[in-house]
Amino acid sequence: MTIEVPVITIDGPSGSGKGTICQLLAKHLGYHYLDSGALYRLLGLAARRHGIALDDVEALAVLAAHLDIAFDTTDKGVKVRLEGEDVSRDIRTEDAGADASKVAAVPAVRDALLHRQRVFVQAPGLVADGRDMGTVVFPLAQVKIFLDASPEVRAERRYKQLIDKGESVNLAALVEQVRARDERDRTREVSPLVPAHDAVVIDSSSMAIEEVLNSVLLIVSQRGIPAWGL
Repeated sequence: MTIEVPVITIDGPSGSGKGTICQLLAKHLGYHYLDSGALYRLLGLAARRHGIALDDVEALAVLAAHLDIAFDTTDKGVKVRLEGEDVSRDIRTEDAGADASKVAAVPAVRDALLHRQRVFVQAPGLVADGRDMGTVVFPLAQVKIFLDASPEVRAERRYKQLIDKGESVNLAALVEQVRARDERDRTREVSPLVPAHDAVVIDSSSMAIEEVLNSVLLIVSQRGIPAWGL
């Protein structure tokens, strides 16, 4: 595939900070933003709501091809809608993340969602957040970043988020969930979670968000990627 407009991919495991970095980067550059992980979370949620088993490959593929979804950009972030309903919070639970990891391992599902992801490439540019953006979806992206962090750090970040929301959660159990998901994502046969061969790997374990963003902006600048309206 040929990419006519700038595409920046940031892949990495859950909790590495890639979602926050992608949104900040897209805002800074004036680019569009694709949260590919939300698509799989939405599919998992839709499957649950429609009574479709997560191992029913044929039904999942059909559902993926006809998902009624929308991303609404607001001053407070991105609102995610499923069949007209705001499900922004529903798709950010640990269960939704686990479901997303399961459906993402289904080849037919990934095929069904591939085209839907690529149509997000529009001028002036795109920042794509996911797990296989640089390896499969946008292999010709001008900038590829793989953002990582240790399982313990990522679990602690998620723990703090959940506590702030008033949810009850066990940190030790969360660490195990993170490790289990990592194992599933990194060893699956289709689109495993690995850095693209030409990606720059950044370990954010001991970095603040501002440090990570500055590192990414430096890489983008060095590649000559233009910002829109700056």
